[in-house]
Amino acid sequence: MNFLRLLFCSALAVATVAPAQEKLIVVNEGTWQADNGRLSYFEDGTVVSNKWFRDVNGTKIGDTPNDIIQINDELIAIAVNWSNIVQFIRPDGKAVAATEDIPNNRRLATDGKYVYVTSYAHECMVAGRMTDFEKGFFAKIDISTFKVVAATEVGYEPDGIAYYKGKLFVVNTGGYAFQEGHDYEHTVSVVDAATMTLERDVDIEQINLYGKVSRSGRYMCISSPGDYYEVSAATIILDCQRVIDNMPDSDCFVKLPYAATYNTVGRDGTFYALGSQYSYISGDFIFDFVSINPSEVIESGGASGVEESLPGTIAEDVEKFGSPYGIYVNPYTGYYYATDAGGYQSGGALHQWNPEGQHIGSWSLYINPGSFLALPPDGHFSGIEDVTADRADGPEIYYNLQGIASERAWSGINIVRTADGKVKKIYRK
Repeated sequence: MNFLRLLFCSALAVATVAPAQEKLIVVNEGTWQADNGRLSYFEDGTVVSNKWFRDVNGTKIGDTPNDIIQINDELIAIAVNWSNIVQFIRPDGKAVAATEDIPNNRRLATDGKYVYVTSYAHECMVAGRMTDFEKGFFAKIDISTFKVVAATEVGYEPDGIAYYKGKLFVVNTGGYAFQEGHDYEHTVSVVDAATMTLERDVDIEQINLYGKVSRSGRYMCISSPGDYYEVSAATIILDCQRVIDNMPDSDCFVKLPYAATYNTVGRDGTFYALGSQYSYISGDFIFDFVSINPSEVIESGGASGVEESLPGTIAEDVEKFGSPYGIYVNPYTGYYYATDAGGYQSGGALHQWNPEGQHIGSWSLYINPGSFLALPPDGHFSGIEDVTADRADGPEIYYNLQGIASERAWSGINIVRTADGKVKKIYRK
């Protein structure tokens, strides 16, 4: 009898083991030109590996990987800047292909069929032919062949990029102004993804639009460090829908007087940013920690919608970092993450907070950990921006009793959050 009871209890324990909730890939840039970039893999409170790509594939990932996105259930893309490749892997880390035709690649976006990659370079191999550009460009990779099928010239040194309703929004920085004899850029180029035709340049009235951008539904969060002299840093909130509706440039964005060097989007559509403003004139650093409601910012013209804080203890914890290097919210679970690069030449650290912003712990990573990708707990990827609720017209999100999110109802009891923030409970057979 005791043996049978033990068997039953053991079987019950196995049956109720929940899948891993926190599955996070962290991209460690390494040291530029040292060919020592790495991937770290973190799962439920454990750094499984700080050389995950090498463990899985037996080779290095390359020099200065600086962005990562998930394309579908089976494919992830990583921009490896100084190695001039876009590396494609499966969610288990296995390499499947690499595109080598986009030098000095920067940031990534996808529509699920193609990957779009910005580049600071002036040439690219397109459909087997070398194509030259006066300024910078972004390229279109067909994931069925991993070949570049098109490229479009935009501004000098294009950096951040986002996809929304069939359009690519490419953020131009002009960051090589000090060495290439051109001015800083101050535009966002809007390109039709199907035809790769430049449709519009939105004048943001702020120079040096630099770094990875975040998108929450129709809104983008864009960082500008200014020129480090006379032009101060700023955060730009861009309404992509107003751009598509062909509204005047000045009606499409709001400029906020904060640095958003590293920014991310939460599950309720809020942008969270931490940033530093530096002046060569004074030699001073000013640090900003802000939470931004993008719809309220746009509607109020910046008069409201910004809080100079982050949830819980995140801001005061980050203030203790040696060198903050990234911030991220897991869109499936709501856990917060930030990285500390320390002295930039040795291993950094990953910090985790629960959805209420209470610090849970920290773990050692590799050099300059700067980009993140949370893998879906159930293995079914529906898009980071789709999982994040759009304040205006986002989908209903269904959570099972393990807290796993889906756009479709689960079997059994579901906790449902609608686009307007209301919560209800349903049962589905």
